[in-house]
Amino acid sequence: MVRTRWIFLRGLAAIFLIAFVSLWSQVDGLIGSHGILPAAELMNQAADRIPGRIDILPTLAWFSSGDVFLHALCASGVLASLAALAGIAESLSFFVLWVLYLSLAVVSSEFLSFQWDNLLLETGFLAVFFAPCRWRPRWTQERIPPIVSLWLLRWLLFRLMFESGLVKLLSGDPAWRDLTALQYHFETQPLPTWLGWYAHQLQSAVLKGTTGAMFAIELVVPFFIFLGRSFRLAAALFFIGFQIIIGATGNYGFFNLLTILLCLPLLDDDFIEAPGRFILRLWRKMRQKLRKRFAQEEVSETQSRAVRAPRKLRSSRLASVMSIPLAALVIIVSGTEMVRLTIGRAAMPGFLVDIVEAVSPFRSINRYGLFAVMTTHRPELVVEGSWDGLTWKEYEFKWKPGSLAQPPRFVEPHMPRLDWQMWFAALGRCEHNPWFQRFEEKLLEGSPPVLGLLKNDPFAGQSPNFIRTDVYEYHFTDPAAKSQQGTWWRREYRSPYCPMTAKTPIDGSGQKDLYLGPTE
Repeated sequence: MVRTRWIFLRGLAAIFLIAFVSLWSQVDGLIGSHGILPAAELMNQAADRIPGRIDILPTLAWFSSGDVFLHALCASGVLASLAALAGIAESLSFFVLWVLYLSLAVVSSEFLSFQWDNLLLETGFLAVFFAPCRWRPRWTQERIPPIVSLWLLRWLLFRLMFESGLVKLLSGDPAWRDLTALQYHFETQPLPTWLGWYAHQLQSAVLKGTTGAMFAIELVVPFFIFLGRSFRLAAALFFIGFQIIIGATGNYGFFNLLTILLCLPLLDDDFIEAPGRFILRLWRKMRQKLRKRFAQEEVSETQSRAVRAPRKLRSSRLASVMSIPLAALVIIVSGTEMVRLTIGRAAMPGFLVDIVEAVSPFRSINRYGLFAVMTTHRPELVVEGSWDGLTWKEYEFKWKPGSLAQPPRFVEPHMPRLDWQMWFAALGRCEHNPWFQRFEEKLLEGSPPVLGLLKNDPFAGQSPNFIRTDVYEYHFTDPAAKSQQGTWWRREYRSPYCPMTAKTPIDGSGQKDLYLGPTE
């Protein structure tokens, strides 16, 4: 597993790099001092209510939550990712990455609360014990990873896949049970791609068959992980193919790459090295033909390699010992979560629930389950501003559906946090999404960091006097409409979302505070 681990750790470092760079480009607009939900406000409230409780709010933002410090956290994450990519102090580098990403996730909980953020934190935490404890690892001194930490990564992949299938059955959602879910999914998922439009056009029988295959991959194939080498290789191929299809039809940031990466611990060095050995044999044959006078030297070199005794690799005893209590904690917490998923919290012993709740703020031993209930319609929020309350201009977002002629685009592995959050907000009500009301306030203020999260500023830097948000129902067009009209979407008006918001009350009293009530 030496080469497999080498590839896995560098792949994980690359994903951390993607995550930090993606968040860094949005941090000012999301949680900066002029952002939608400033981190400083959260930490000031925490300082009054739970001062210094790092066990409840585990973040380095206790030291500072200003813009400079937030940028320093992102920059440090980029540097630590590059260090891990270079193989410098890998175990320490992944611990630093875990601390930094957790710190940002805690103060960005509204925007970094997705399951792939938790998955990255849990994978990064396990990588601390899976990585070699050396400043600069060398192949000649490399040890195999502890078997316990290897199986913890495999257990994580099992839970991710199996629980994702289990929640769909336990939810009782008829769309999953009658295999019609994919007739809605490609159209109603948060950020579809243009390939998702084509997938939506497939015949009902094909989509039902694909849903059945999905259940087999999520509920049956995960058990292959425990059935030997051949079954593990088959599971890896099924999971990788499954994630490629998901990533091709929808934008889920780094989630698909991370899930594919988690399949690597199912492989071994022989599987990883097989393509390399094949290429090496071809290269040697080519070299022998082009340089015949050195053929004898090549043969002797090959023979000397063949008779050389293989080096016996052993795992680090210290790393193995350290992995045992970690494994006990992971099994207890994840096992408790899985039982709670199936039979409910009331049936669990109180001490197990206490353990789960004690570790939950660190978001590093999680429960998974994507799309437990299928969304069968697609409400979209259309935000407009006006100077006079009569003429309205629409704010366009960078990635979420807006213009009917704009094809759904690929944005992964970047994760546009605001666009994603708008999808969730549209499924609820305005009063249940205080962050959205803050978003409208920032538009009225003309906040440059928040406007930077959008595709355009229709008021060219001069903030509007009124903001309104309406709900529209979006649907994919069919091939005929797309061919004739050139549109990928069609939409119908549904209802207002938030009351029209004004900078000052309509009575003209001159009050400077933002007015969040209706203007009538």
